[in-house]
Amino acid sequence: MSEDERSNKRSPTSSSDVSNRRALGRFGERLAEQHLQSLGIRILARNVHLRHAELDLVALDGDTLCFVEVRMRTTPRFGSAAESVDRRKQRRLARAARELLASGELPRSSRMRFDVVAVDGTRDAPVISYIRDAFRADGE
Repeated sequence: MSEDERSNKRSPTSSSDVSNRRALGRFGERLAEQHLQSLGIRILARNVHLRHAELDLVALDGDTLCFVEVRMRTTPRFGSAAESVDRRKQRRLARAARELLASGELPRSSRMRFDVVAVDGTRDAPVISYIRDAFRADGE
């Protein structure tokens, strides 16, 4: 293996890296929440931990229940924030949403959707993309 190949391998994550990523994630979630509220969307819950996944935001847009995944990327090296919500992640979010719905803790709604708020860029210059109805829960 060449030195370039070795340097491109991921090194173990230090605790400061994890702490920085968490802080960046919280920053992205606050931006997303503010953005959604500015659109008149009501936040019902934040960071709901379930067996299959964590739901970043659960919201109500009129009479539509929204499960919102928030992603933040500071570099396009591994793709955009929106691109990071791959099919595997979508399936996990759909299972988590079904689990939360089954708990009876949410208001009844005949409509629901999965949205993504993608935040690309740095803290100083974030670019927010809001994707309503980003994916469907069917087809697992």
